[in-house]
Amino acid sequence: MSSTPRRPRFPLPLDAVVERKPAPARTAGMPAVGKRVAAPAPATVKPRKPAAPPAPPPPPGSAVEARASAATAGGGGMASDRARSALAARLRAGGIRDERVLGAISTVPRHLFMEPGLASQAYEDAALPIGHQQTISKPSVVSRMIELLREGLTPDQPLARVLEIGTGCGYQAAVLSLCAQEVFSIERIRPLHEQAKANLRPLRVPNIRLHYGDGMLGLPQAAPFSSIILAAAGMEVPQALLEQLAIGGRLIAPVVTPGNGAPGQTVTQQLLLIERLNRHRFHRTALEAVFFVPLKSGTI
Repeated sequence: MSSTPRRPRFPLPLDAVVERKPAPARTAGMPAVGKRVAAPAPATVKPRKPAAPPAPPPPPGSAVEARASAATAGGGGMASDRARSALAARLRAGGIRDERVLGAISTVPRHLFMEPGLASQAYEDAALPIGHQQTISKPSVVSRMIELLREGLTPDQPLARVLEIGTGCGYQAAVLSLCAQEVFSIERIRPLHEQAKANLRPLRVPNIRLHYGDGMLGLPQAAPFSSIILAAAGMEVPQALLEQLAIGGRLIAPVVTPGNGAPGQTVTQQLLLIERLNRHRFHRTALEAVFFVPLKSGTI
Protein backbone atom coordinates (compact mmCIF):
# COMPACT_ATOMS: atom_id res chain seq x y z
CA MET A 1 0.00 0.00 0.00
CA SER A 2 1.45 3.36 -1.01
CA SER A 3 1.66 6.30 1.37
CA THR A 4 2.03 10.05 0.94
CA PRO A 5 5.59 11.33 1.64
CA ARG A 6 5.86 13.16 4.93
CA ARG A 7 6.54 16.88 4.78
CA PRO A 8 9.51 18.16 6.77
CA ARG A 9 8.88 19.63 10.21
CA PHE A 10 9.76 23.26 10.88
CA PRO A 11 11.95 24.24 12.61
CA LEU A 12 14.12 21.21 11.86
CA PRO A 13 15.35 19.15 14.82
CA LEU A 14 19.04 19.20 15.61
CA ASP A 15 19.55 15.51 14.83
CA ALA A 16 18.48 16.12 11.23
CA VAL A 17 21.65 18.01 10.45
CA VAL A 18 24.43 17.39 12.96
CA GLU A 19 26.07 14.84 10.70
CA ARG A 20 26.56 17.41 7.96
CA LYS A 21 29.96 18.90 7.33
CA PRO A 22 30.02 22.37 8.91
CA ALA A 23 29.93 25.32 6.57
CA PRO A 24 33.25 27.18 6.28
CA ALA A 25 33.70 29.94 8.84
CA ARG A 26 34.09 33.60 8.01
CA THR A 27 37.54 35.07 8.26
CA ALA A 28 38.58 38.55 9.26
CA GLY A 29 41.77 40.52 9.77
CA MET A 30 42.29 40.89 13.52
CA PRO A 31 44.86 42.58 15.77
CA ALA A 32 47.19 40.52 17.92
CA VAL A 33 47.32 39.83 21.65
CA GLY A 34 44.77 37.68 23.37
CA LYS A 35 44.20 35.31 26.22
CA ARG A 36 45.78 31.84 26.03
CA VAL A 37 43.34 29.00 26.62
CA ALA A 38 43.54 25.24 26.28
CA ALA A 39 41.32 24.03 23.46
CA PRO A 40 41.05 21.11 21.05
CA ALA A 41 42.35 21.75 17.55
CA PRO A 42 39.61 23.67 15.70
CA ALA A 43 38.80 23.39 12.04
CA THR A 44 41.26 25.07 9.69
CA VAL A 45 39.69 27.88 7.71
CA LYS A 46 41.06 28.97 4.36
CA PRO A 47 41.09 32.74 3.73
CA ARG A 48 38.03 33.90 1.87
CA LYS A 49 38.65 34.89 -1.76
CA PRO A 50 37.73 38.49 -2.60
CA ALA A 51 34.22 38.52 -3.96
CA ALA A 52 33.51 39.90 -7.40
CA PRO A 53 31.40 43.07 -7.41
CA PRO A 54 27.93 41.66 -6.67
CA ALA A 55 24.77 42.42 -8.50
CA PRO A 56 22.14 44.13 -6.35
CA PRO A 57 20.90 41.33 -4.04
CA PRO A 58 17.26 40.30 -3.97
CA PRO A 59 15.27 41.25 -0.89
CA PRO A 60 16.48 38.96 1.93
CA GLY A 61 14.26 36.10 2.96
CA SER A 62 11.71 36.47 0.18
CA ALA A 63 10.20 33.06 1.04
CA VAL A 64 10.03 33.92 4.74
CA GLU A 65 8.61 37.32 3.85
CA ALA A 66 5.82 35.70 1.85
CA ARG A 67 4.99 33.37 4.74
CA ALA A 68 5.14 36.29 7.18
CA SER A 69 2.61 38.17 5.08
CA ALA A 70 0.33 35.12 5.01
CA ALA A 71 0.72 34.53 8.74
CA THR A 72 -0.16 38.14 9.57
CA ALA A 73 -3.00 38.58 7.10
CA GLY A 74 -5.91 40.35 8.75
CA GLY A 75 -3.81 41.30 11.77
CA GLY A 76 -4.31 45.05 11.47
CA GLY A 77 -1.69 47.75 11.82
CA MET A 78 0.79 45.69 13.82
CA ALA A 79 0.85 43.08 11.06
CA SER A 80 1.64 45.54 8.31
CA ASP A 81 4.80 45.86 6.29
CA ARG A 82 4.67 49.55 7.14
CA ALA A 83 5.29 48.94 10.87
CA ARG A 84 8.31 46.73 10.21
CA SER A 85 9.73 49.10 7.60
CA ALA A 86 9.34 52.03 9.98
CA LEU A 87 11.24 50.12 12.66
CA ALA A 88 14.06 49.37 10.22
CA ALA A 89 14.17 53.05 9.23
CA ARG A 90 14.52 54.10 12.87
CA LEU A 91 17.32 51.59 13.37
CA ARG A 92 19.10 52.95 10.29
CA ALA A 93 18.78 56.47 11.69
CA GLY A 94 20.20 55.15 14.97
CA GLY A 95 23.37 53.90 13.29
CA ILE A 96 22.69 50.40 11.90
CA ARG A 97 24.23 50.24 8.42
CA ASP A 98 24.18 46.56 7.40
CA GLU A 99 21.52 46.29 4.68
CA ARG A 100 21.05 42.57 5.22
CA VAL A 101 20.31 43.11 8.92
CA LEU A 102 17.91 45.96 8.17
CA GLY A 103 16.20 43.80 5.55
CA ALA A 104 15.75 41.02 8.08
CA ILE A 105 14.28 43.41 10.66
CA SER A 106 11.82 44.71 8.07
CA THR A 107 10.83 41.13 7.19
CA VAL A 108 10.35 39.26 10.49
CA PRO A 109 6.95 39.95 12.13
CA ARG A 110 8.03 40.66 15.72
CA HIS A 111 4.46 40.82 17.03
CA LEU A 112 4.04 37.09 16.32
CA PHE A 113 6.71 36.32 18.92
CA MET A 114 4.95 37.89 21.92
CA GLU A 115 1.67 37.77 23.78
CA PRO A 116 -1.27 39.43 21.97
CA GLY A 117 -1.61 41.92 24.81
CA LEU A 118 1.83 43.32 24.00
CA ALA A 119 1.40 43.35 20.20
CA SER A 120 0.78 47.10 20.16
CA GLN A 121 4.33 47.59 21.47
CA ALA A 122 5.97 45.07 19.11
CA TYR A 123 7.60 47.64 16.84
CA GLU A 124 8.89 49.93 19.55
CA ASP A 125 12.59 49.67 20.33
CA ALA A 126 11.97 48.06 23.69
CA ALA A 127 12.70 44.80 25.51
CA LEU A 128 9.41 43.14 26.44
CA PRO A 129 8.54 40.22 28.75
CA ILE A 130 7.94 36.78 27.24
CA GLY A 131 7.37 34.90 30.48
CA HIS A 132 9.59 32.85 32.79
CA GLN A 133 11.43 36.05 33.83
CA GLN A 134 12.85 36.39 30.31
CA THR A 135 12.53 39.12 27.68
CA ILE A 136 12.61 39.61 23.93
CA SER A 137 15.59 41.86 23.23
CA LYS A 138 15.34 45.38 21.86
CA PRO A 139 15.49 45.39 18.04
CA SER A 140 18.37 47.87 18.19
CA VAL A 141 20.41 45.47 20.32
CA VAL A 142 19.55 42.47 18.12
CA SER A 143 20.61 44.47 15.05
CA ARG A 144 23.79 45.77 16.62
CA MET A 145 24.98 42.34 17.76
CA ILE A 146 24.30 40.70 14.39
CA GLU A 147 25.94 43.60 12.57
CA LEU A 148 29.07 43.11 14.70
CA LEU A 149 29.16 39.43 13.71
CA ARG A 150 28.78 40.42 10.05
CA GLU A 151 31.44 43.14 10.01
CA GLY A 152 33.41 42.94 6.76
CA LEU A 153 30.68 41.11 4.83
CA THR A 154 28.62 42.56 1.99
CA PRO A 155 24.80 42.25 1.96
CA ASP A 156 24.93 39.26 -0.40
CA GLN A 157 27.40 37.38 1.84
CA PRO A 158 25.69 35.47 4.67
CA LEU A 159 27.30 34.35 7.87
CA ALA A 160 28.07 30.64 7.75
CA ARG A 161 27.13 28.48 10.78
CA VAL A 162 25.81 30.50 13.75
CA LEU A 163 25.18 29.34 17.32
CA GLU A 164 22.68 31.30 19.43
CA ILE A 165 22.65 30.87 23.21
CA GLY A 166 19.18 31.67 24.52
CA THR A 167 16.42 31.09 21.96
CA GLY A 168 13.79 32.77 24.08
CA CYS A 169 10.69 33.29 21.95
CA GLY A 170 12.61 32.71 18.69
CA TYR A 171 12.63 36.26 17.32
CA GLN A 172 16.39 36.75 17.17
CA ALA A 173 16.80 33.29 15.62
CA ALA A 174 14.35 34.31 12.89
CA VAL A 175 16.31 37.49 12.18
CA LEU A 176 19.57 35.51 12.17
CA SER A 177 18.09 33.01 9.70
CA LEU A 178 17.95 35.78 7.09
CA CYS A 179 21.57 36.76 7.76
CA ALA A 180 23.22 33.32 7.89
CA GLN A 181 23.37 29.98 6.11
CA GLU A 182 22.59 27.95 9.24
CA VAL A 183 21.35 28.88 12.72
CA PHE A 184 21.59 26.56 15.73
CA SER A 185 19.80 27.88 18.81
CA ILE A 186 19.77 26.53 22.38
CA GLU A 187 17.19 27.23 25.09
CA ARG A 188 17.44 25.93 28.68
CA ILE A 189 13.80 26.65 29.66
CA ARG A 190 11.54 23.94 28.24
CA PRO A 191 8.34 26.06 27.91
CA LEU A 192 10.26 28.75 26.02
CA HIS A 193 11.82 26.13 23.75
CA GLU A 194 8.32 24.87 22.91
CA GLN A 195 7.05 28.43 22.52
CA ALA A 196 9.84 29.25 20.05
CA LYS A 197 8.99 26.16 17.99
CA ALA A 198 5.33 27.22 17.87
CA ASN A 199 6.24 30.80 16.96
CA LEU A 200 8.59 29.77 14.15
CA ARG A 201 6.42 27.01 12.70
CA PRO A 202 4.08 29.28 10.65
CA LEU A 203 7.10 30.92 9.01
CA ARG A 204 8.55 27.52 7.99
CA VAL A 205 12.12 28.81 8.28
CA PRO A 206 14.30 26.09 6.68
CA ASN A 207 17.70 26.91 8.19
CA ILE A 208 17.00 27.07 11.96
CA ARG A 209 17.69 24.10 14.25
CA LEU A 210 16.35 24.41 17.81
CA HIS A 211 17.84 22.50 20.73
CA TYR A 212 16.68 22.17 24.33
CA GLY A 213 19.71 22.09 26.61
CA ASP A 214 22.34 23.93 28.61
CA GLY A 215 23.60 26.79 26.47
CA MET A 216 26.77 27.16 28.54
CA LEU A 217 27.89 23.82 27.10
CA GLY A 218 27.30 24.84 23.50
CA LEU A 219 26.70 22.22 20.80
CA PRO A 220 29.97 20.36 20.29
CA GLN A 221 28.28 17.90 17.93
CA ALA A 222 27.59 20.75 15.47
CA ALA A 223 30.81 22.76 16.02
CA PRO A 224 32.80 24.62 14.86
CA PHE A 225 30.72 27.77 14.46
CA SER A 226 31.75 30.79 12.44
CA SER A 227 29.70 33.00 14.76
CA ILE A 228 28.31 32.69 18.30
CA ILE A 229 25.83 35.10 19.89
CA LEU A 230 24.72 35.08 23.53
CA ALA A 231 21.39 36.51 24.68
CA ALA A 232 22.22 36.40 28.41
CA ALA A 233 25.00 37.96 30.49
CA GLY A 234 27.53 36.01 32.55
CA MET A 235 30.63 36.97 34.49
CA GLU A 236 32.65 35.58 31.59
CA VAL A 237 32.13 33.70 28.34
CA PRO A 238 32.00 29.93 28.99
CA GLN A 239 35.14 28.08 27.95
CA ALA A 240 33.10 25.53 26.00
CA LEU A 241 31.85 28.26 23.68
CA LEU A 242 35.36 29.58 23.04
CA GLU A 243 36.46 26.07 22.10
CA GLN A 244 33.56 25.75 19.63
CA LEU A 245 34.35 29.01 17.84
CA ALA A 246 36.15 28.44 14.53
CA ILE A 247 39.48 30.14 13.81
CA GLY A 248 38.61 33.45 12.16
CA GLY A 249 35.21 33.39 13.84
CA ARG A 250 33.50 35.99 16.03
CA LEU A 251 31.59 35.73 19.29
CA ILE A 252 29.44 38.53 20.70
CA ALA A 253 28.16 38.41 24.27
CA PRO A 254 27.00 40.65 27.09
CA VAL A 255 29.24 40.26 30.16
CA VAL A 256 28.90 41.52 33.71
CA THR A 257 31.23 44.34 34.73
CA PRO A 258 31.05 44.52 38.56
CA GLY A 259 33.29 47.60 38.91
CA ASN A 260 35.37 47.94 42.05
CA GLY A 261 32.96 46.00 44.23
CA ALA A 262 32.04 48.96 46.48
CA PRO A 263 28.96 48.34 48.68
CA GLY A 264 25.79 49.34 46.91
CA GLN A 265 27.49 49.82 43.57
CA THR A 266 25.30 49.00 40.59
CA VAL A 267 26.43 45.99 38.59
CA THR A 268 26.59 46.85 34.90
CA GLN A 269 26.99 44.90 31.66
CA GLN A 270 28.73 45.58 28.38
CA LEU A 271 29.01 43.90 25.02
CA LEU A 272 32.19 41.92 24.46
CA LEU A 273 33.38 40.99 20.96
CA ILE A 274 35.79 38.03 20.85
CA GLU A 275 37.68 37.14 17.66
CA ARG A 276 39.57 33.85 17.41
CA LEU A 277 43.06 34.34 15.99
CA ASN A 278 44.32 30.76 16.16
CA ARG A 279 44.03 27.67 18.34
CA HIS A 280 45.12 29.43 21.54
CA ARG A 281 44.73 33.19 20.96
CA PHE A 282 41.62 35.34 21.18
CA HIS A 283 41.29 39.10 20.76
CA ARG A 284 38.73 40.83 22.98
CA THR A 285 37.08 44.22 22.41
CA ALA A 286 34.85 45.79 25.07
CA LEU A 287 31.96 47.78 23.60
CA GLU A 288 28.90 49.66 24.83
CA ALA A 289 26.80 49.13 27.95
CA VAL A 290 23.78 46.82 27.67
CA PHE A 291 21.31 45.03 29.92
CA PHE A 292 20.42 41.32 29.59
CA VAL A 293 18.96 38.60 31.77
CA PRO A 294 21.55 36.48 33.64
CA LEU A 295 23.34 33.59 31.94
CA LYS A 296 22.58 30.38 33.85
CA SER A 297 23.59 26.74 33.57
CA GLY A 298 21.41 23.64 33.54
CA THR A 299 17.90 23.12 32.20
CA ILE A 300 14.45 23.65 33.69
